[in-house]
Amino acid sequence: QVQLVESGGGLVQAGGSLRLSCAASGIIFRLHTMGWYRQAPGKQRKLVATITSGGSTYYGDPGKGRFTISRDNAKNTVYLQMNSLKPDDTAVYYCRADYAGLIGWGQGTQVTVSS
Repeated sequence: QVQLVESGGGLVQAGGSLRLSCAASGIIFRLHTMGWYRQAPGKQRKLVATITSGGSTYYGDPGKGRFTISRDNAKNTVYLQMNSLKPDDTAVYYCRADYAGLIGWGQGTQVTVSS
């Protein structure tokens, strides 16, 4: 059974940085496409970034040029480095694992950016 545990969220001032982590268990991590999504209050969940098993990355509009996704297969962990944070980045950030259409989600970590 897949388990994804996010960490690293918190309160930061605009212009600051955070690094989110997502530790995975119960899956063959290296085979999975991993992703970060976010959901602000009253809004739909949106794609932030994904990274394939081969290391190819894709970024959604929210974090292009400011966020970097990476993975460490030895630690079964995916990261999201977020720089130049803005108040609009305030949301719950979720980790997602995807393999052959089988999808798992973490519980989310809150990121709050103050102006």
